[in-house]
Amino acid sequence: MTQFLPPNLLALFAPRDPIPYLPPLEKLPHEKHHNQPYCGIAPYIREFEDPRDAPPPTRAETREERMERKRREKIERRQQEVETELKMWDPHNDPNAQGDAFKTLFVARVNYDTTESKLRREFEVYGPIKRIHMVYSKRSGKPRGYAFIEYEHERDMHSAYKHADGKKIDGRRVLVDVERGRTVKGWRPRRLGGGLGGTRRGGADVNIRHSGRDDTSRYDERDRDRDRERERRERSRERDKERERRRSRSRDRRRRSRSRDKEERRRSRERSKDKDRERKRRSSRSRERARRERERKEELRGGGGGGDMAEPSEAGDAPPDDGPPGELGPDGPDGPEEKGRDRDRERRRSHRSERERRRDRDRDRDREHKRGERGSERGRDEARGGGGGGQDNGLEGLGNDGRDMYMESEGGDGYLAPENGYLMEAAPE
Repeated sequence: MTQFLPPNLLALFAPRDPIPYLPPLEKLPHEKHHNQPYCGIAPYIREFEDPRDAPPPTRAETREERMERKRREKIERRQQEVETELKMWDPHNDPNAQGDAFKTLFVARVNYDTTESKLRREFEVYGPIKRIHMVYSKRSGKPRGYAFIEYEHERDMHSAYKHADGKKIDGRRVLVDVERGRTVKGWRPRRLGGGLGGTRRGGADVNIRHSGRDDTSRYDERDRDRDRERERRERSRERDKERERRRSRSRDRRRRSRSRDKEERRRSRERSKDKDRERKRRSSRSRERARRERERKEELRGGGGGGDMAEPSEAGDAPPDDGPPGELGPDGPDGPEEKGRDRDRERRRSHRSERERRRDRDRDRDREHKRGERGSERGRDEARGGGGGGQDNGLEGLGNDGRDMYMESEGGDGYLAPENGYLMEAAPE
């Protein structure tokens, strides 16, 4: 395909020119042969510096040592600042400290979103309030989280001091104490290394998690009440859950029982239907059996009526030809009794189904054919006996009931069956 490209594209596939041959360069300096062999450093030892003239080695500071040093320096600076502030701190001459110190209540750990009006509503329950001073940061203007509340009466301040400590305001439990800067000699605030006074547990070894005084029975009782209420709610919830589970189980049990009852009723209905069908089937079978038995008896009675037929003439005599073979006399095959029986049989057969009618017709045809064969054999025997001059009058082989009686037709070509009067052909000799 490249031969069909234009010349400017074929030039891109053209090989480059071969690299020109250049004579080898001289050997590199390290490849050249040195006349002076390699040697050690012994000739240069005199050029080294004397160890006695070298300065002593310096030890570098590690990271842990550097962090410890900075922390120690910070503590020292803070101590110097605290000492300086302690010399300048005088709560009695503080312009921000106003009002009566013995009527002023200190409230700490206040939520930053709590307003002065909310504090007033919460602490007015102990007595009338004269003034509330909330402390704000001078740089950012945000609240610092504590305030001073001055009551009009000292007893109200003591009531709030005893009962308001640990009260939850806007989701936080506040800490309540008296103003100790102007009432306790030598007391220092926390920022200057002090604490909340002797009635507070301020040390790390005796500090407690909840706010309160040495007398913590109120808070213990409150916690016990709170735990008791929580346990009661949990027990009530557990009882409700158990009641709901029992109710659901009872509903399921009733549902299952209803479904079982429905299934049992359905099965009982099916069993009753099956019993009814079986009873009808047995009754129909019994009726069919009785009907077949009656038909069999009627057929037997109809076959026995042929015994009253007129006796045939002597052997060799042909029957008279006065009329057709069917008109043999009142007691012959076409007599009144035989016709009545045929009508009854036809009437009964008309009520059967087509299949039973066909089956009965085939059965009658087979029975008639067999009887015809037996009658033809006996007729031949009689004819054979009459030709020999016997005196049996042609009645040999007949039974007492006359069911096997037959009559020869004209010319001896056939015989007439006594049951239905049909003309059957005789079997060839």
